[in-house]
Amino acid sequence: MGSTGDRPILLLDVDGVLNTPRRELPEGWRRGTFNGFVLSWDPTVTARLRELHESGRVEIQWLTTWTTDADRLLAEPMGLPRGLRTHARADAAPTGFLGVFGGASGWWKLTVAQEVAAAEPDRRIVWIDDDLAEQAADTGDWLAANPHVLVVAPDLYVGLTHEQLDEIEAWL
Repeated sequence: MGSTGDRPILLLDVDGVLNTPRRELPEGWRRGTFNGFVLSWDPTVTARLRELHESGRVEIQWLTTWTTDADRLLAEPMGLPRGLRTHARADAAPTGFLGVFGGASGWWKLTVAQEVAAAEPDRRIVWIDDDLAEQAADTGDWLAANPHVLVVAPDLYVGLTHEQLDEIEAWL
């Protein structure tokens, strides 16, 4: 792969993807407290993500409610690169009534993903977010029209798995 211009973009969420709420940590998992929140993650998963990024197969970009805190607080402890591009809500202020979602967080991310895709139409996109399963109705039409976008929706209580990473690598 050459310049970032042809590297697929990997839009990465934190909660429900890297961080999963678990009372008992599976063997090898790590736990830390950041901004008062306890996070649990599998370092073998973050290591694979880092390797995908550093080998040039993808460019990881943060798409998470943690926004710049993902880079500032989470990247190093979780074993991910610092200085990744971060996407934040365009409107940090509450947007009022959002129809059926009643202002549920997560849907600002679809707008961001659409903007990323529109800005760089020649790049494929992998979007990993646990909310995508619930958002299927919202995202389905857009995804159907954009086959260069791969969506991976981990189970909130399991997080991103090696099987899902295998699927991503095969798609790449």
